[in-house]
Amino acid sequence: MRRRANSLALVAATALLAASCATGTGTGSDSDGARGDAVPGVTGTLTVLAAASLTDAFTRIGADFEAANPDVSVTFSFAGSSQLAQQITAGAPADVFAAASPATMATVVSAGEAAGEPAVFARNQLVIAVPDGNPAGVTVLADLTRSGVKVALCAEQVPCGAAARTALDAAGSDLVPVTFERDVRAALSKVRLGEVDAAVVYRTDAAAAADEVDAVEFVEAARAINDYPIVTLAAATNPQAGEAFVGYVRAAAGQAVLTDAGFHGP
Repeated sequence: MRRRANSLALVAATALLAASCATGTGTGSDSDGARGDAVPGVTGTLTVLAAASLTDAFTRIGADFEAANPDVSVTFSFAGSSQLAQQITAGAPADVFAAASPATMATVVSAGEAAGEPAVFARNQLVIAVPDGNPAGVTVLADLTRSGVKVALCAEQVPCGAAARTALDAAGSDLVPVTFERDVRAALSKVRLGEVDAAVVYRTDAAAAADEVDAVEFVEAARAINDYPIVTLAAATNPQAGEAFVGYVRAAAGQAVLTDAGFHGP
């Protein structure tokens, strides 16, 4: 099981390492921290709102960023991207937003809440998470519709749910889950707690829980790959730190952490 998770991360790493040397365009690409170095003069508290699927990778990136910039303290809020976008458009204070889909980011951009053009910094793909040992014998997406197989999906308003719906539609599946969850971590938790036989989640989340779940690849996932955009917010109270953090995420140091977590390159 652990070997399987590691092999998935290795495949993702190959693509990501090749992409990490490119600077690209968009917010943060020309910041002083473009190589992941310390940025002179960056101080204060930095508030980052990020998709739930970024919890492990961004927590580590945040610690690394603080180590490189010891006068900065990073605070994270992780939740479903659509929930975070609603908070931002409602006036919630934050400096940076990292979403799990361009569609969710577009909500923030169209509301005039983005300072500049969002930049895609990673990509993610779905897998079917099943309990250790795969007791229900799930091997393909169609197995989720078998009688007696209980499935959790993310709510369709959040990116992991929208991606799952795209994959299910591509397969012509009429799957009816037993539960819709608020974000990918909540859907995965249903598997970890033994409350469902399977959940459609991101590869990175299944890899993070490899001690407890197995990840089943399915071909339709290739039709529903999510791009992850990031941007400094127009109402940021610490825009200099925000730009530096965005640059750090897109630089080699941040990309290496994302690779380790199983993300693909942008």
